[in-house]
Amino acid sequence: MAKSPTQKLRDICLAFPEATERETWGDLTWRVREKIFAMQRQDDGRIAVWFKAPPGSQMVLVGADPGRFFAPPYVGPKGWVGMWLDRKPDWDEAAKLIRRSYLLIAPKKLGVLVG
Repeated sequence: MAKSPTQKLRDICLAFPEATERETWGDLTWRVREKIFAMQRQDDGRIAVWFKAPPGSQMVLVGADPGRFFAPPYVGPKGWVGMWLDRKPDWDEAAKLIRRSYLLIAPKKLGVLVG
């Protein structure tokens, strides 16, 4: 049986050192030392993951594929990016983007463990 998008996100996010999962604002969030590095959002029957991106990345991702990436409300102005997961997402790409988000949020000593 195929894994749900939630389970795939959980597998990706909880593989990082000291990562934890918590429901916040009615959505699942993944954190490292209480700082959110990824969030699952469900709106109007669609499912997305939000993640932190380096400066300029949001514009590049959304500009390259606005049907797949978007600037999320509330955190978009802070450089976060949303990626739709309900239309055959590229899970390898999602994992790389979430890994990058983790590395931006996690203490440097933990980031070294990820490589």
